[in-house]
Amino acid sequence: MHKTRNDLPDNTRKAMIALLNARLADAIDLRLAFKQAHWNVKGPNFIAVHEMFDAMQGRVSGFVDEIAERAVMLGGQVDGTTQGVAKGSKLTAYPADITKEREHIEALADRVAQFGKLVREAIDAADEADDKDTADLFTGVSKQMDMDLWFLEAHLP
Repeated sequence: MHKTRNDLPDNTRKAMIALLNARLADAIDLRLAFKQAHWNVKGPNFIAVHEMFDAMQGRVSGFVDEIAERAVMLGGQVDGTTQGVAKGSKLTAYPADITKEREHIEALADRVAQFGKLVREAIDAADEADDKDTADLFTGVSKQMDMDLWFLEAHLP
């Protein structure tokens, strides 16, 4: 860890840096899944779904930055490389060969739900570590992921 005047105990900062890096890998993976879907989706509702995927990707991209910056604020180093993400993400690998709207919506809904669960676990871990700021960051992510999951699921019967 690098030196900081942050008053959280070292053991708390180390634990939160590890937690933030773990969720960073997932968030980057999810962001790329949205772009994969955005680029390759085909169907009668193309423009609406294409734009929805891009808007969701944009929100996740903002969370990527917030998660990474929080880890660095705490004295950590982040790994946002493709190699680090491939090694660290807990999300199911996104299928590279799908094109139909429904297939992409289902695949994204599955991954948003996975990420949401991991983020809620991160809220609990940050609360237990008494790091209210990290818990608050993850609470904001969780709320948005629940909304995006709702939007995705609304397209499925």
